[in-house]
Amino acid sequence: MAGILSSLQKTVIAGLVLTVVMFVIYMQTQGYAAPEFGIFFVRWLHVVCGVMWIGLLWYFNFVQIPNMPNIPDDQKPAIGKVIAPAALWWFRWGAMGTIIFGLLLAYMSGYLMSAITLGMQDGVPKHTFIGIGMWMGVIMWFNVWFVIWPNQQRALGIVEAEADVKAASARTAMLFSRTNTLLSFPMLFSMIAAQNLF
Repeated sequence: MAGILSSLQKTVIAGLVLTVVMFVIYMQTQGYAAPEFGIFFVRWLHVVCGVMWIGLLWYFNFVQIPNMPNIPDDQKPAIGKVIAPAALWWFRWGAMGTIIFGLLLAYMSGYLMSAITLGMQDGVPKHTFIGIGMWMGVIMWFNVWFVIWPNQQRALGIVEAEADVKAASARTAMLFSRTNTLLSFPMLFSMIAAQNLF
């Protein structure tokens, strides 16, 4: 077991193998209905990507940003040159996967237009709630790709910038990251409410 857990790649593969086992158990006990399972599978991918995205968002805001002042200056380059760029890669693509699979899920489930119009098209409260969550998710995704990431590139020195531009970029990235943290709570509430309260 230590051989599997000592490698991230082997750990992820083992997790996926266990997921396939769960699928086989499902098929053996419930049978297989392709449309329903397809929607479920896309929802699972949406949640997996969302956990990666929001998990890293909260890591940045609850762990990394508040603790940066406590890290000695000679150790800060390790965060800025190694950890932050890797975390930002997964952060960005987690956001992208969440949006893509979320829109695909809404389309496959037949409520994409109702959600986009916040339920005004059909007056269904479930679609209003899922729509609010979707729009918050889109705003958060936009912030990640078009505000946070470009500013982090300058702040971390991935893209050349003067010291004052780096500082301003770091602040902008932090403020938009905090905006996404603020939106993450009502966004998750809306999404979960739409699935469980209606």
